[in-house]
Amino acid sequence: MMRMLLRLTTFSTLLAVLLSCKYLDNSGRYQPILPERPNILWIVAEDLSPIIPPFGDQTVNTPNLSRLADEGVRYTSVFSTSGVCAPSRAALATGMYQNRIGAHHMRTTSVIEEGPKGLVPYETVPPPYVKMQSQYFRENGYYTTNNAKEDYQFQKPVTAWNESSPQAHWRNRKFGQPFFSVFNLGITHESQVWRQKDNPLLIDRDLNVPVPPYLPRTEIALNDIRQVYSNIVAMDKQLGLILRELEEDGLLESTIIFFYSDHGGPLPRQKRLLYDSGIHVPLIIRFPDKWRAGEVDDQLISFVDFKSTTLSLAGIQPPAYSDGRAFVGEFADTPPRAYIHAAADRFDNEYDTIRAVRDSRFKYLRNYNLDKAYYLPLPYREQMPIMQELLLLNGQGKLDKNQAQWFRSQKPLEELFDIENDPYELENLAGDPKYSEKMQELRRELDSWLSEINDLGFMPEAQLIKEFWPDGVQPTTKAPTIFHGNGEVRIHSDTAGANIAFQIISLQEVISDRWQVYTRPLKLKSTDRLVAVAHRIGYLPSAQVEFIQN
Repeated sequence: MMRMLLRLTTFSTLLAVLLSCKYLDNSGRYQPILPERPNILWIVAEDLSPIIPPFGDQTVNTPNLSRLADEGVRYTSVFSTSGVCAPSRAALATGMYQNRIGAHHMRTTSVIEEGPKGLVPYETVPPPYVKMQSQYFRENGYYTTNNAKEDYQFQKPVTAWNESSPQAHWRNRKFGQPFFSVFNLGITHESQVWRQKDNPLLIDRDLNVPVPPYLPRTEIALNDIRQVYSNIVAMDKQLGLILRELEEDGLLESTIIFFYSDHGGPLPRQKRLLYDSGIHVPLIIRFPDKWRAGEVDDQLISFVDFKSTTLSLAGIQPPAYSDGRAFVGEFADTPPRAYIHAAADRFDNEYDTIRAVRDSRFKYLRNYNLDKAYYLPLPYREQMPIMQELLLLNGQGKLDKNQAQWFRSQKPLEELFDIENDPYELENLAGDPKYSEKMQELRRELDSWLSEINDLGFMPEAQLIKEFWPDGVQPTTKAPTIFHGNGEVRIHSDTAGANIAFQIISLQEVISDRWQVYTRPLKLKSTDRLVAVAHRIGYLPSAQVEFIQN
């Protein structure tokens, strides 16, 4: 009996050691215990600062977000790379800074309607080795879905998603297949502040809402801010429906859930700007083993880190070209960030180049268009009643010092803010000798970053378009060539960076929109028809090529 107990004790000790090893990454940090191929779900709220209960704002109740936070980790120092959606989504999709790959202007594909005269709509063309994060999952057997916003500054390649539509859902995958799914919740978008004004609020009409000091406390302003919080309540309900579907399918405990926003808040002096109001976002990650449930993590995280981290959690080696780091998962073996970086460039028809670097306490901004005012007229934003109110009160000279700051006629070259003591970034410390060392440090860091990424934001946009489309026409991916030999079929495109998709169908079948990603030689039966297409990001897809084995 004693021998048996001894053997059991020894086995238990050994098992504990083995399990503990699974917790440690290459740097000796504890990691969650995950399924071999966990499902990964991204839930993305648009235009949302961390003004939700899990991050300290108790204005409204968000039971689903609060549950997610109780069961997950709250990351409190997460930043988008831009204060607006398309450049930020380009960074999320590629793991690269938008101003490194020419995706920094808002927007590139609708520049005729929203941009300066003389420009043509264009797609950014990243280096040939760049793939969307979803393709890495597809290449590793995952089912990938996007519901439904894209907005990457380029047309998604054919190989990006199994599905990208309002109907896209993990439920359409094969039984047992792991998935990477993205759901975009647009109810918190800037436009919904005015588009929802005729619908009943989901909160009390006289609810006492917090007003940032840079906005007026007028009835019009209060109504718009209440609408923001009402939209948050609606978003929480949408989140709850997705979580319920996950539970109904028995997948909650095999799925890693990310909740975050594509950039900061929707209100004036928030969206599009590089103040924290424009780039600071909430992030909650719930792990299947409830790793660190209810904890707060204040490490600096950038949007360029999301791709590497998500792949790392799935056990997929992140690509070396990524600008980001994996902050959790199998490949989280780099030290925490000391800085995050952000960029602002063209918004609609207004150029306003600004670069920013932030550490855990201080933010440094460098303004390049010193002849321009802080506030720039954007017709889209001016549909918001609170924006109209601000313009009216400013014209009447009725704004206080903090509210009037945004309407100053000229910007300084440099700005420095102590976020800890000045969270709304209202007191510029750049000229204060007490902060000269911090200024030097952040200047050097910004210069180093700009040099490292070869920032394309300093290239005139017309020249940038010529770089991408040398003859003024979007390049087309070269059609694939199909090689048959030794019982196998190989597919190749001469376009560098071309992603190849294929279908194997019968001779009678119609070609569908369901493409597979080509990763290795194929074997065909005599009754099979192979259809292939090639598509490099930023290029037009190639013509389709067919092959029938004789």
